[in-house]
Formats: sequence, structure tokens, C-alpha cells
Amino acid sequence: MSDPMRPPVSQPRPQTASPRSEPSRSRAALRTAVVWDVLQDALDRRVKATGRQALDVLDTGGGSGNFAVPAARLGHRVTVVDPSPNALFALERRAAEADVADRVRGVQGDAHGLFDVAERGGYDVVLCHGVLEYVDDPAEGIRNVVDALRAEGVLSLLAAGLGGAVLARALAGHFTEARQALDDPDGRWGTGDPVPRRFTAEQLTGLVEAAGLRIGAVHGVRVFADLVPGVLVDTEPGAMEALLELEAAAAELAAFHSVATQLHVLGETQGTPEA
Repeated sequence: MSDPMRPPVSQPRPQTASPRSEPSRSRAALRTAVVWDVLQDALDRRVKATGRQALDVLDTGGGSGNFAVPAARLGHRVTVVDPSPNALFALERRAAEADVADRVRGVQGDAHGLFDVAERGGYDVVLCHGVLEYVDDPAEGIRNVVDALRAEGVLSLLAAGLGGAVLARALAGHFTEARQALDDPDGRWGTGDPVPRRFTAEQLTGLVEAAGLRIGAVHGVRVFADLVPGVLVDTEPGAMEALLELEAAAAELAAFHSVATQLHVLGETQGTPEA
């Protein structure tokens, strides 16, 4: 009997075009390119380590498939867990348009009840992007997604960064709110803040290590992208590519982690080879 928690198995049909071309040709590239490059490298390393061309990937909070669909285009089987029916409908449409519907499966659920809809210990790679900010207990949320990994696997964690929010409020002239975010235990700038919780790089890596993983890499995401006027990027020749290159270069430098809008942590099980 087939496992209902896994996407349908099919022969992978990897695309010749790099999935990075999907996010890199629009304004959204500035928010996704760094994470995708790190994730694609992690997927490639797991393929080499396992000897399997098609990995089992779990994308918690994956929404409409910003990462799930490109991963499926590489030939991997992806299960997306998201609480929003509208997001899952958009995922289904997007996967069909990309001709990967047979390798993408969307199920309604959340990190708290993850194993009601996903298989414990059944995935080579787990994505937890934009989830930790909203769960009641971040430590429990991390433990759940880590428990979804196989004995050798990789966790891709993306969460809101504290420093980026403080910097953005200050540059907008909201100095009291910037100070509030700086002092608040959850990194919130006020009651109108739509993000329930933000993290420092140290907090995120601490959570990942406490769940039993080794830190493979830490990157700052959207270091400059949210601060540069859109009109400059959209109208200046070559500005988009130059800004993408700048983001990629700064992402690896610890000095810029403290001002990034988001932070990306790659966690690896103890049996996974070093990056």
C-alpha cells in the first residue's frame, strides 16, 4: 500500500533550466535568490550523498510553492503543508503550469499538528520558511520539523530577523517603534506589528542546535533589498543583477546578519557530511 503521507512517486524529469531563473527575473528575486541558492546546493549534496536523484522534501508553510515548485522541477518529490486553502489552491495551479503536478502534493495543516498530515522521519530535506514567527512555542516547532527528517537530512530554516526590523523603523523615522522592537523580548515594534516574533542569528542557531542538529550555514537575507527604492532597481540598467550579487556577497558575512530582514539557517543531522 502506498504511503498517504508522501507525494505520488513518478520518474523524475529534471528541467535543464535552473530554477533560480524563476525567482531571479522579478522583484521577488531579491527576497528569494540567496535562500534558493543555498537550498539548491543542499539538495544537490543530498542527491550525491544518497545516490538518489529524487529526494523526499517537506515544505512546512510552503504557501503557493515559491520553493516547492522549483524543487520539483529538479525532480524531487515535495509535500507542502500549509494552513491556508487559498495558498494550496494556488500551489496546485502553479505546479500544473510548471508541469510538476505529479511531484507536488499540498495538504492543509500546521507545524503544531505536523504529523497528522506528514510522515515522521520520512524526508531528506525539510523547509521551515516563515513559520517560526507565528508558532506559540518556537522550540516545539523546531523539534517537530526536525523529527520529520530522516537519520541523515537537512533543515532549511528561514525566519524574521530582529535587526532588519529595527533598522527599517528607524530609517522610516519611527524612532520610538525602533527602540520598542530593540527592547521587546519578541522583537515587536508595537501593537500594530503584523509579525508576532523576530529572532537574532544566535537565537535561531541555538534553537536548531538544541533540537540536535549541527549548523551548516547561516545567511542574512534581504540585507539591502527592503531598503533600496524600487524605482531605482526597476529603472536603472543592470541594477537588479548588481543588487542580487551584492545581496549574495553580504549574506555570508556575519557582520550583516544583525541588519538582515530575514535570517536563514541550514541545519544538518549529525550524520550528514559537512557542507
